[in-house]
Amino acid sequence: MKPVILLMGPTASGKTGVALSLAQALPVEIISVDSALIYRGMDIGTAKPSAAELAQVPHHLIDILDPAQSYSAAQFRADALRLIDEIHARGKLPLLVGGTMLYFKALREGLDVLPQANAVLRAQLDAEAQRAGWPALHARLAQVDAPTAARLAPNDAQRIQRALEIYELTGTPMSSLLQQQVPQPTQHHYLPLALEPSDRVVLHQRIEQRFDAMLAGNFLEEVRRLRARGDLHPGLPSIRCVGYRQAWEFLDEKCSATEMRDKAIAATRQLAKRQLTWLRGMDDRKTFDCLQVDLAQAVLHHLQQCSVI
Repeated sequence: MKPVILLMGPTASGKTGVALSLAQALPVEIISVDSALIYRGMDIGTAKPSAAELAQVPHHLIDILDPAQSYSAAQFRADALRLIDEIHARGKLPLLVGGTMLYFKALREGLDVLPQANAVLRAQLDAEAQRAGWPALHARLAQVDAPTAARLAPNDAQRIQRALEIYELTGTPMSSLLQQQVPQPTQHHYLPLALEPSDRVVLHQRIEQRFDAMLAGNFLEEVRRLRARGDLHPGLPSIRCVGYRQAWEFLDEKCSATEMRDKAIAATRQLAKRQLTWLRGMDDRKTFDCLQVDLAQAVLHHLQQCSVI
């Protein structure tokens, strides 16, 4: 069983810094597990590692798609498994880093029980959302799939749509289907490491400070460039990303700058809450306080104590 390190955590938990520190001590290559970092031209709002940071160690699954394209958890799983084998073949350790928990779940368990997307049904759901709003569809989801609705924000359009689509196509809640999923055999030994805050308030402060830094770093100009292309719109997964959706609304003059900032920070906090909920469901994870001063050293020490490292 070949080792694969999974470095997980909510947004603003310091995953990138820990990963780069590990790369200085261990022969790793990094595989990004982030549904936003895959897009080219979306750098500031995704907190993408800088060019200097990317040059420190080989990175994979960053800047692989145009924002007009989509990417599924199944595609991630196929790409990640291929990369893991290639990295092992080079005598290196795969270090998977990110906060898209569905991707981690897909990697370890597979998602074959879920039906393929249905364009007609999605168009119907989009039309309904246009009339009633996504919170109304979220309320409808809560009636048929309460566990899934409980971990989704009322405006999480992409995931609400997918959960309702699955229910309409199968007659079974997505949460029930995922429980029926039989883990697929693997030749890898996964080492799940979770960076979790001992104080949520401090994590919320980090989120607020980081978004303000993004605004100061010309985030709105980045979104303006994306809008100027003319082929992107709020219905795309890329523009639904936290921060981008709110900035797009501001540039559409649907909210003020202050409202945009408050909405983006609130949405990011909700994202962090959902990520932590996913993590709590992973009983085999090793947790670290992401607020501790010697975080990277603590993670490295744990890995050094593992017999596979």
